[in-house]
Amino acid sequence: MECRAAAERHVCNGVCGCCGALRPRYKRLVDNIFPEDPEDGLVKTNMEKLTFYALSAPEKLDRIGAYLSERLIRDVGRHRYGYVCIAMEALDQLLMACHCQSINLFVESFLKMVAKLLESEKPNLQILGTNSFVKFANIEEDTPSYHRSYDFFVSRFSEMCHSSHDDPEIRTKIRTSGIKGLQGVVRKTVNDELQANIWDPQHMDKIVPSLLFNLQHAEEAESRSPSPLQATEKEKESPTELAERCLRELLGRAAYGNIKNAIKPVLIHLDNHSLWEPKTFAIRCFKIIMYSIQPQHSHLVIQQLLGHLDANSKSAATVRAGIVEVLSEAAVIAASGSVGPTVLEVFNTLLRQLRLSIDYELTGSYDGAVLSTKIKEHEERMFQEAVIKTTGSFASTLPTYQRSEVMLFIMSKVPLPSLHHAIEAGKAGENRNRLTQIMLLKSLLQVSTGFQCSNMLTALPSSFLDRLLSTALMEDADLRLFVLEILISFIDRHGNRHKFSTISTINDISVLKLKVDKCSRQDTVFMKKHSQQLYRHIYLTSKQESNVQPHYEALYSMLALVSIELANEEVVVDLIRLVLAVQEIAQINEDNLPVYNRCALYALGAAYLNLISQLTTVPAFCQHIHEVLETRQKEAPYLLPEDVFVETPRLTKNLDHLVPEVFFRQSKISEVLGGSGYNSERLSTPYIPQLTDEDRLSKRKSIGETISLQVELESRNSPEKEERAPAEEITYETLKKAIDSVAVEEQERERRRQVVEKFQKAPFEEIAAHCGARASLLQSKLNQIFEITIRPPPSPSGTITAAYGQPQNHSVPVYEMKFPDLCVY
Repeated sequence: MECRAAAERHVCNGVCGCCGALRPRYKRLVDNIFPEDPEDGLVKTNMEKLTFYALSAPEKLDRIGAYLSERLIRDVGRHRYGYVCIAMEALDQLLMACHCQSINLFVESFLKMVAKLLESEKPNLQILGTNSFVKFANIEEDTPSYHRSYDFFVSRFSEMCHSSHDDPEIRTKIRTSGIKGLQGVVRKTVNDELQANIWDPQHMDKIVPSLLFNLQHAEEAESRSPSPLQATEKEKESPTELAERCLRELLGRAAYGNIKNAIKPVLIHLDNHSLWEPKTFAIRCFKIIMYSIQPQHSHLVIQQLLGHLDANSKSAATVRAGIVEVLSEAAVIAASGSVGPTVLEVFNTLLRQLRLSIDYELTGSYDGAVLSTKIKEHEERMFQEAVIKTTGSFASTLPTYQRSEVMLFIMSKVPLPSLHHAIEAGKAGENRNRLTQIMLLKSLLQVSTGFQCSNMLTALPSSFLDRLLSTALMEDADLRLFVLEILISFIDRHGNRHKFSTISTINDISVLKLKVDKCSRQDTVFMKKHSQQLYRHIYLTSKQESNVQPHYEALYSMLALVSIELANEEVVVDLIRLVLAVQEIAQINEDNLPVYNRCALYALGAAYLNLISQLTTVPAFCQHIHEVLETRQKEAPYLLPEDVFVETPRLTKNLDHLVPEVFFRQSKISEVLGGSGYNSERLSTPYIPQLTDEDRLSKRKSIGETISLQVELESRNSPEKEERAPAEEITYETLKKAIDSVAVEEQERERRRQVVEKFQKAPFEEIAAHCGARASLLQSKLNQIFEITIRPPPSPSGTITAAYGQPQNHSVPVYEMKFPDLCVY
């Protein structure tokens, strides 16, 4: 056997020796670059000859590539990996040196060899093939390729990114090579329209999840920079950092039409791996996305997230909350770009999800699939808070005019008891209405926070303000508090709100360092139009028995901010009248308020009058306020905010025997301010809220809260009993007229409603017949008028006798007739 093998080798060597000179030159040059011992590496001198030959005869380049490919495939099959490495090195050098038109055919051989290496089970060969492909990807080709396909490489590199090799070090190397390969594919194809479209879903569905898989398995850092520029060299070579860089590069190259295909795999990956909860990784992914894409495309990502939220409307609350949290973070980053053309659609989606969540919370099920009520309620509340937060984040990115539209839109969704907005009946309906009202007002408060508008007429149009103040009349204490907070956020344009967070009678307001500007013309117009409406709601809100300390603090902030932001002399006078009327509520106590509420009203009035007296800087006014405060400090400290608005209020049991000196007197204030140029006549007139439709529609406890008779009531405990003008006598006729006028108004309103309803719902034939009858009646009346107008005036004798002795009417021409002056135009 040994002799036979030796003979075969001798024959082969002889043949090669005889025929070597007859072989093509390119084959001889290729063979010469391989040494006898593969450990010696590539023969550089012979490689230079091969390169020179390829440059001199570019038409031979494809044959050189084919022959190298043939040798490499043979060496791989024979496990001669040293020669495989030499062949790949030679291919790399030829690629770097040659850029002729024949390069395409050579590239086909090159890619065939790279594919052969990637198909190998040896990690070293896979890494070798990937490195060669990366070098090829960095070469800018002079001529386009119409038929080249990278489908295999996308699939193979994606598979390498998911390597599960037993050796952690080898596994990391394979994953790193897979990411580098994908990065090479992206660079090679993304900007070449003639190449295969890498943005097709079939490719994106492999590339993006592979990158996210490597990001997902990284250790989460507590704080991450939007850009990985500060990473060390070792970190840059880790699969995590490489995957992040590749993802950023991919998204940075995405055009308008490719964003959807790039984002959809991200959403699917987060769904499949349940990564919306916890939401840390999802937020990190979308921060990378938002910082990487072009700013003008940000709204496309927002729309994708909104659509995904709708698609998951019946998923668990934790999943929906994670999506909404990601939306919130993305909206903040998108502020430099735009939220898109359909701004209201964004908020409509969020509010729709809010209402669905309320329904889920009340019913305890998703379309009949009963869940654990306790867990579900907690999760739904968490989701609702996330939606409210996201609503505020979106609104903060919008310009002023769009925020105003959004606030109008949200307010229009609040269910209110009015002529045009019916609310659901029954206990379940009441719960749903209340939760909806609270959540929408919370959203509105988030949107209004930080809202800056120089023109209050623009910030609070009538359509918005009317609905908002209607909510302030409802019995629910939480709703009233939200309305006050919303109004405060609108009025506070100089950041003074936090300075009035606590109610106190401060001796010197200069320590507050208030920012005060002169009332502008637009503010004056706003107060002339809406001031009485605001005063009335403040007055009615202060009377509520369910008020607690936050309500009184909000009322104080409201009064103080109106005095600073929107006040002129007329407004100051009205505010003082309003606060004195609030004091009278506590004095008369027609509503049977608890002791705490009455003391709170006294303390509220003391704190505000102390503030306004120092703002007006009228010495006599300040002196009167100071005297009353000192008297209260000695005789009735439970009427001061320092004793009332504390954790444990120090109250008295009886407020019916207070001395007159502890009250602020309207006559005295009118006198001292009148001497300084204020309208003393208006100051001396007690404030009485005006009657509106809202009072009849709201649920009040006494008729005195809804129907104002506009009469002056005499207070038995008032210290100004002797000084007041005689009050109008209240008789049976007075009350009867007031009630009858209200009944007539109600009947007229009901008649108008029936007419409108008839024209909206009645058949066309019935409406036509009704209008025809009315038209016939009108025509007959007009004919009568014309007949009377044309008939001549009677003669003194009543008739004119004709020649034949018979009476005859004498016709007078129209132009000779005399018409009354009112009939002549």
